[in-house]
Amino acid sequence: MNGKITIMAATSRDAGLVLHFIRWLAEYERLEHLVSATEEGLRESLFGERPGAEVLIACTEDEPVGVAVFFPNFSTFLGRRGMWLEDIFVESVARGRGVGKLLLLAVARIAHERGCGRFEWAALDWNAPAWDFYRALGAAPLEDWTMFRLTGSALERLARM
Repeated sequence: MNGKITIMAATSRDAGLVLHFIRWLAEYERLEHLVSATEEGLRESLFGERPGAEVLIACTEDEPVGVAVFFPNFSTFLGRRGMWLEDIFVESVARGRGVGKLLLLAVARIAHERGCGRFEWAALDWNAPAWDFYRALGAAPLEDWTMFRLTGSALERLARM
């Protein structure tokens, strides 16, 4: 796995591969019990009529070893689009070889080219290697913010109010 690293945009043919990486990420984050995504659902959500996100795949020697999932958001304070990195994952055998950095740089370049004023993501509190990696690239954690989430029945209840 010493070969050249290539980054390419995923296509609908890659839905199964994207799901594979999602499951690996969930296992790494100890959250596999939360994965309900399916290949068919990803194909529709990522590559259908109204794609909800974009995906980049990193390969070494033509073998997929990493993935980044991202989508635009909007900053009212800046009055500009931003980019949200939903997930970035590199399989363990390819870590430390620059794959994650190249994926992150690719998304940052896309954000910059599209005129985004921000590029943001979240990292689990316990994931020290990720925090170190992000800080080394110049990213800073947002100390004053806490994420909130509604899912399942809580989302349904709110939507029906």
